[in-house]
Amino acid sequence: MLLALPFPVIDPVLVQIGPLAIRWYALAYITGIVLGWILARRLCALAPVAATRQQVDDFVTWATLGVILGGRLGYVLFYRLDHYLAHPLDILQVWQGGMSFHGGALGVILALILFCRQQRLDLLAFADRVTAVVPIGLFFGRLANFVNGELWGRVTDMPWGMVFPTGGPLPRHPSQLYQAGMEGLLLFALLQFLVWRPAIRARRGFTAGAFLAGYGVARLIGELFRQPDAFLGFLFAGATMGQLLSLPMILAGLWLMARARPAPAPRVAA
Repeated sequence: MLLALPFPVIDPVLVQIGPLAIRWYALAYITGIVLGWILARRLCALAPVAATRQQVDDFVTWATLGVILGGRLGYVLFYRLDHYLAHPLDILQVWQGGMSFHGGALGVILALILFCRQQRLDLLAFADRVTAVVPIGLFFGRLANFVNGELWGRVTDMPWGMVFPTGGPLPRHPSQLYQAGMEGLLLFALLQFLVWRPAIRARRGFTAGAFLAGYGVARLIGELFRQPDAFLGFLFAGATMGQLLSLPMILAGLWLMARARPAPAPRVAA
């Protein structure tokens, strides 16, 4: 038997009053949205102004719907399409779990495009400020995965390996914490370093591209320690679904960064 750290068993339900239960996972979503909303207000007010405070407030609803609907549909399409084709009503059972970050990202991108078109906002400038706050939600979401004892890592002999309640008798990487550090803390620090610099803000789309590429790289690395979903396993060339879905993100992010240019200065009439 390999040495392992004890898993800190925490009840996934924070508070329960009769049939009403508040779970850590739901609290993670709420905390990420609220903190991201507060920071996005400040970032959008930086010169050049990307949106008003009221517009940021309005976009929160759009982004929330994009995350939930996109995340659920992404999970259905990318991970368990065969199951949901056979049991379509299960798609509505979101309380059973099953969300895809990549699907949620596509949902938010669509929300960004539609909202900016409706409000006549500069899409790239607004996307730079919005994506800079996304790692907050990723950080709390991965911590919630750890609390729930889900999405654990591969078997390891490292001294910090943990025996998860549903992961069998062998110690595993606490990959949720690795991902919280990379997708949450490190990516957040990088994006804040970029978005608070006027020269970078002037290059519209650069910070958004850095988010896409940065998340993709962090996910590629994190998946090296995370146990693939049992119903998928390893796919093409030994890659996981999370890695395959992250490759287009990296390419799109690098393309956005490469093409990012300051907005042309308005011409002054002679």
